[in-house]
Amino acid sequence: MTYITCRDLKLGYDGRVVTEGINFEVNEGDYLCIIGENGAGKSTLMKALMNLNKPISGEIEFSDEINRREIGYLPQNKEFQHDFPASVQEIVISGCLSKCGWRPFYSASEKKTAEDNMRQMDIWELRKKCYRELSGGQQQRVLLARALCATGKLLLLDEPVTGLDYKVTCEFYSLLSELNRSGVSIVMVSHDLEEAMGHANKILQISREQVFFGDKDAYLMSESWKSFHQHHKDHCHKKEQEGVFRYEHC
Repeated sequence: MTYITCRDLKLGYDGRVVTEGINFEVNEGDYLCIIGENGAGKSTLMKALMNLNKPISGEIEFSDEINRREIGYLPQNKEFQHDFPASVQEIVISGCLSKCGWRPFYSASEKKTAEDNMRQMDIWELRKKCYRELSGGQQQRVLLARALCATGKLLLLDEPVTGLDYKVTCEFYSLLSELNRSGVSIVMVSHDLEEAMGHANKILQISREQVFFGDKDAYLMSESWKSFHQHHKDHCHKKEQEGVFRYEHC
């Protein structure tokens, strides 16, 4: 079952084209990783999928099985207020807001959904703690639980492990894999090629020269992978020499 179909997208902002010629599908059960150079338009694409900005041209079509209100979204770390003065429970259940309509309160089923997701993310014992008192890894689990309150079908994640240490990053990717095996489709922007290749079944590579979309195995045999992988290795080597090696980018 196809959830999202994108045809001939041209994306940009302030009248400037960032990327174009984007065609891909997101199907039920997919784990799609979106990769590419900095500034290639990955986050711009994610925001277009969430209707936070409009494509310059092209079409984004949602099937009858899902709409934008049924998508869980986890933005980049820098886009969320980490000193937000709310409890874990308050933040998680706010993911149900799109289901409330005009109701000024959460239903019993929505409260149960929030509890189930907090337990699944192993943050139930933290539910009364203030969000800003948590570690980076705990905060990401809270935001993931919040996203799951919006949907049980499709998650969009924009560089979700930026700033997290190696151990927490591995734990977070493990959680995503478990969710995908349970039937949740995942679309994730990532700089982490190792994890992208390890977990994804489909790859969308965006660059200024070309766009690739297809199965992971086909991607690993493509010229797109060879050129991007070499560029990535060169970039990481340069960062190592400069003494600013960062796990999530390399």
